[in-house]
Amino acid sequence: MPFVKRAADGQIEAIFSDPAPGAEEELHADDPDIVGFLSGGDRAKWVQSDLALARVLEDLIDVLLTRHVIAFSDLPPAAQEKLIARRGLRKELDYVSSLFLSGDDDYGTSY
Repeated sequence: MPFVKRAADGQIEAIFSDPAPGAEEELHADDPDIVGFLSGGDRAKWVQSDLALARVLEDLIDVLLTRHVIAFSDLPPAAQEKLIARRGLRKELDYVSSLFLSGDDDYGTSY
């Protein structure tokens, strides 16, 4: 569950995955305050940008590992854990996608 930092007016101003100074309040990810914060105009653009950049960094790390520029063990343990978790999630997503998007079904064919 995420941790939030609130402004003086009580509105969320930042969300963290772990407790941080000023962000000790833990909320469910589907809490209306969090949903509102993430869906608000410019913040939504920032969130999308951050997600896209995270994917770029993940791909960059994979390239560096593949070309033996760095070794996986060179990364801090926390980074190793996060990358392993993301690879697991990506494999699950790819598997589920392959079940529904196989391309060799005839659903669009008229008889």
